[in-house]
Amino acid sequence: MKGGAATGPSPVDRGKTGSKHHVIVEAHGIPLAATLTGGNRNDVTQLIPLIRAVPPIRGKRGQPLRRPKHLYADRGYDHESYHDQVRRFEITPHIARRGTEHGSGLGVHRWVVEGALALLLWFRRLRIRWEIRDDIHQAFITLGCAVICWRRLRTPL
Repeated sequence: MKGGAATGPSPVDRGKTGSKHHVIVEAHGIPLAATLTGGNRNDVTQLIPLIRAVPPIRGKRGQPLRRPKHLYADRGYDHESYHDQVRRFEITPHIARRGTEHGSGLGVHRWVVEGALALLLWFRRLRIRWEIRDDIHQAFITLGCAVICWRRLRTPL
C-alpha cells in the first residue's frame, strides 16, 4: 500500500505518487498555515483553505488583524473566481496572470515563500515522504512550521 488520500500521480516524475505542500507565509517568511494535497491536484484548490487556516495575526494595539491584507501568488493560483473569493476575505490579491510574459515583478515578494518552502524541506521527513497516512505527514508539516517559527523568534529579523 503506497501513499494515502493526499497522494496522486506526479505530472513531473513519471506518474509516481507524490504530494504537494502548500504554505502561506507572512512578510518575513514565517509560515502561518500549511496544507497537503496529492501531486496531481491543482494548486488553486488550496487557496481558500489556506486563507481560512491562518490564525489571528496581532496588529496594532486594539486592532487585531484576522488575516493579512495582501496575497502574493504564482500562476498556479490564477483563476478569476478565486480572485473574487479572496476579495471577499478583504484581501487584495496580487497573482501572476497565466498566458502573460514572465517579469510581472511579483518575484520580489514571492521569493519569501520559496525560502520558507526550502526551509521546510530541510527537514528530512518532509523532503521524502515516508508516511502512508496523511494525518501523520500533515503533523510533520505542522511541526516543521512550528520549528521554523521558533527559530525565527529566537533570532531578530
